[in-house]
Amino acid sequence: MSPSPSIVILTGAGISAESGVSTFRDKDGIWSKIDYRDVATQQGFARDPAKVHEFYNMRRRVVREVKPNAAHFALARLEHNFPGDVLVVTQNVDALHEMAGTTKLIHMHGQHNQVLCNICGMRAAWADDLSIDTPCPICSAKGGLRPDVVWFGETPYQMSRIIPALDECDLFISIGTSGTVYPAAGFVQMAARGGARTVELNLEPSEGASSFDEAIHGPATEIVPRFVDELIARTAD
Repeated sequence: MSPSPSIVILTGAGISAESGVSTFRDKDGIWSKIDYRDVATQQGFARDPAKVHEFYNMRRRVVREVKPNAAHFALARLEHNFPGDVLVVTQNVDALHEMAGTTKLIHMHGQHNQVLCNICGMRAAWADDLSIDTPCPICSAKGGLRPDVVWFGETPYQMSRIIPALDECDLFISIGTSGTVYPAAGFVQMAARGGARTVELNLEPSEGASSFDEAIHGPATEIVPRFVDELIARTAD
């Protein structure tokens, strides 16, 4: 690594699963029970906004009750103890990384606890339920508010920050991801082209596991803290 090494960490649903947050793509995940086209597309929202709001109101209530686990706390510890830069890019829309203490964080798929107005473009923190009758606090229009999450067919947030970070990092770590959702599934190749060492930490091999230099498999609450502690110890020598 360079004198001021940098790490980019991609996290997916697997890091929050042990906190009680349902995954989406596992055999018993959310998309095995609900058609994503109905609740996670612009077309679904236009067709039945009440159904979309009902789904995300439920999700917002669920994630409000969960707490960070040992893997989230380990990444916060890494940020505060690593001698170089650490950036966490998460596909998750929960707030568990922030709750654990991570500050250098990008929510590439948005957040449950934020709202977006399709009419005026307003974004704001939001903890309550939404409905088609909820007025925008800025433009006062009804029917335009939606969860500030990236739906299928939409561009992930802050890619202009993520891509340069991948190009320049010394170490890329993927945690709890399926390796099926692009562009995130291609981050390992981007980082590798820049010369980064690449590591997968996952419950089981992802679809892109063969693209990594190293893979460690097991529960996130066990393998992530151990990997972080070893990494901090090495850099402290």
